[in-house]
Amino acid sequence: MSLSNRINAIEESATLAMAAKAREFKNRGIDVISLSLGEPDFKTPAHICEAAKNAIDEGKYFSYPPVAGYQDLREALAAKYQKENNVPYRAENIVVSNGAKQSIANVMLALLNPGDEVIIFAPYWVSYDALVRLAEATPVLVRGTIDNDFKVTAAQVAQAITPKTKAIIFSSPCNPTGSVFSRAELSAIADEVLKHPGLLVIADEIYEHINFTGERTSIASLPGMFDRTITVNGFAKGFAMTGWRVGYIAAPKWIADGSNKVQGQITSANCSISQRGALAAITGDMVPTHTMVDAYRKRRDIVFNLLKDIPGVKANYPQGAFYFFPDVSSFFGKSDGTRTIHNGDDFCLWMLETGHVSLVPGGAFGDDHCVRLSYAASESDLVEAMKRMKATLATLK
Repeated sequence: MSLSNRINAIEESATLAMAAKAREFKNRGIDVISLSLGEPDFKTPAHICEAAKNAIDEGKYFSYPPVAGYQDLREALAAKYQKENNVPYRAENIVVSNGAKQSIANVMLALLNPGDEVIIFAPYWVSYDALVRLAEATPVLVRGTIDNDFKVTAAQVAQAITPKTKAIIFSSPCNPTGSVFSRAELSAIADEVLKHPGLLVIADEIYEHINFTGERTSIASLPGMFDRTITVNGFAKGFAMTGWRVGYIAAPKWIADGSNKVQGQITSANCSISQRGALAAITGDMVPTHTMVDAYRKRRDIVFNLLKDIPGVKANYPQGAFYFFPDVSSFFGKSDGTRTIHNGDDFCLWMLETGHVSLVPGGAFGDDHCVRLSYAASESDLVEAMKRMKATLATLK
């Protein structure tokens, strides 16, 4: 007896695995600073919580919602994209799901067949590769380098496209690197996509509000790309609503309909009360979001300056999200006298056990030279974590 090939082909989520290890240490009374999970450390804004409470008190939202989400929420999401992103989505283009992760899974299952290829910009969010494999297609990694802020170029995209390529997936702002593609960079990529009829782009914009560049471009807004783009978004990051589990896609109607069919057979609709909170978030006061972004910007600068002060660590200056993805390969082959660091997995486990700082190995994101560090933590924890890392790394010879 054995599990299916599709399950054996994927790994456990590395971010969740490292978070679990950190919790194990904390349960043993060890003071661990966890920088592994990509989860805002802010509370959900009060007006969103009030909307959910009111929905419960009204007693109207205890039945199954429509699979694709309530009509008013879908209309509000479409209006948001029309106004803020210059993309003419309508409610029929929106499918609300149980988090952006399910949104991506729905799309993969709706579109991919065995033998199809999906280009994944690397470094990438851990689940992209797994979800492509789960749909029995083939991931094709195209790698950005730290010297180019980890961004893949249009020339690299052109070289990677084959007759089997069905889609391209990337995030901007990027998890794990914090990189943000400019309008010019996205336009160059779009030009390559448009040379190939039937080639689609899955653009993950879950971090769109946590963007320090002052420029926000959806690739779906570029000429010719509306019919070629599936936009993925959600409420977890920009509205501190991770536990509410509300994500969505905006896509050409035929793709939205296919995703709706998948979701109808797996989970049905997203939680009714969560959707009422999401409606309040998308139509309400954005001041709490702007306040969070200001805090993240300050934390980024604190961590960047402290990382620069750690010999052997190489980090770029992220322009969005709340992560650093420093290159720590200069420590590979070094030892503290009892253990030798061979790769990113060794580095993170050793740092957890010795420095009591929880990070995520970069191999899970497509680059084993690096580790992911989330700065969605208090300033005091971040300063202490960088202090511990510097002191611990100084013991390696």
